[in-house]
Amino acid sequence: MPSPAQETHFGYRHVPLEEKQGLVDDVFHKVAHRYDLMNDLMSFGLHRVWKDLLVAKLNPPKSRPFAHLDVAGGTGDVAFRVAAAGGPRLKVTAVDVNPDMLRIGRERASRRKGGERVAFIEGNAEALPFADESFDGYTIAFGIRNVPRVEAALKEAFRTLKRGGRFLCLEFSRVDTPVLDRVYDAYSFALIPALGKAVAGDGAPYRYLVESIRRFPGAERFRAMIADSGFARADFTRLSGGVVAIHSGWKL
Repeated sequence: MPSPAQETHFGYRHVPLEEKQGLVDDVFHKVAHRYDLMNDLMSFGLHRVWKDLLVAKLNPPKSRPFAHLDVAGGTGDVAFRVAAAGGPRLKVTAVDVNPDMLRIGRERASRRKGGERVAFIEGNAEALPFADESFDGYTIAFGIRNVPRVEAALKEAFRTLKRGGRFLCLEFSRVDTPVLDRVYDAYSFALIPALGKAVAGDGAPYRYLVESIRRFPGAERFRAMIADSGFARADFTRLSGGVVAIHSGWKL
């Protein structure tokens, strides 16, 4: 039996650390073809607003070169927003460990104006295939809670950012509004898996996604993890009553 130090969680299950990535890959293989549609349905379209706010915090420049890295960004949802918000000298690299998500992102890029400024690369957040200090900005949206070693991913974010670069993470958090917290729990565990079964043909991956949200550290604890990874001025902003939070840190 593996020791606790060699275990992690996959939703509410405890699994050997080395098995989690394969289990997560299988989840996203199953949901890739309906991933963006399900995001709209599950969040009532709010994920679009949250991602717009994430990119507004990044505030990519219009008139100078800017190299941006979007991790766990396979379908390109955030990468395309960054490219549209920045100027013509901005380049975005979207990295994802799942080839099915990347295939959808590349297909979307081929149909979009400015899609040629977004490159899609297969890679792992815990061991990014880039040199030190390669990027001016780093985003990860709804991806870091699926990483087996979150601390390793944060260290890789710090390593690949240039001095003065900004780390931004959009992730589900803990609802902190009375009554809304109970409504949100009931909706998450009862309706989201049922919606996944009806729309994507399988409810199990969405039950994992709901469970993974509950297992992810709260906003204060995750802020401390970001600071422990070397980032300065680590902070967060709760949105929609705490359903999600945008976390920020600077490599100074």
